[in-house]
Amino acid sequence: MSRILIIEDEERIASFVAKGLKAAGFQPTIAATGLEGGYLAQTGEFELIILDLGLPDEDGFSVLARIRSTDTETPVIILTARSSIDDTVAGLENGADDYMAKPFRFEELLARVRLRLRPQATVAEDQVIRFGPLELDASSRRTRLDGREIDLSAREFGLAEAFMRNPGQVLSREQLLSRVWGYDFDPGSNVVDVYVRYLRNKIGAEWFTTVRGMGYRFEEPV
Repeated sequence: MSRILIIEDEERIASFVAKGLKAAGFQPTIAATGLEGGYLAQTGEFELIILDLGLPDEDGFSVLARIRSTDTETPVIILTARSSIDDTVAGLENGADDYMAKPFRFEELLARVRLRLRPQATVAEDQVIRFGPLELDASSRRTRLDGREIDLSAREFGLAEAFMRNPGQVLSREQLLSRVWGYDFDPGSNVVDVYVRYLRNKIGAEWFTTVRGMGYRFEEPV
């Protein structure tokens, strides 16, 4: 049974999340302040942390920095009312693994928790990346889904590789352009959207989530 730390000062929200997680088979613990949450997080007793940014005694980013100063492995999901792109980017760049804005649906939070607790893609010496039933061989430039080979163009393969090396992360169109097409490609082009559509048609639309105003996220379907 995975132990999950909820650092949240709003009793109603904390209780709601804790009850839902417990019903799903997890063992939740609630901390109502940044001081308490930071201390508990650093005990190493939890497999995942859900962190609010608007805490009564300190900003959640400070708690995140304290956690990441000693622990770079435990997944942290930020759950907050602060939904600006600047806050989202700051959270992800400073060590959070995921970012959800309130109000939220518990079903989506639960799916993200399960994703973060699931073994992620691994890169072997032969450059084979596996993520669930999807496999990408960077050396032979082959992609397979459930053992069936998928025919991808060079650009489609490059885009799929960028996603599979960053599962669960929101990748902006600008990031994908620079990684797959290079900085000299027209940033105003919709080429990323076009090629994501190609991948959705070939691999499955359920693998790619559009994050409005930010980009795309790749994750195994629940």
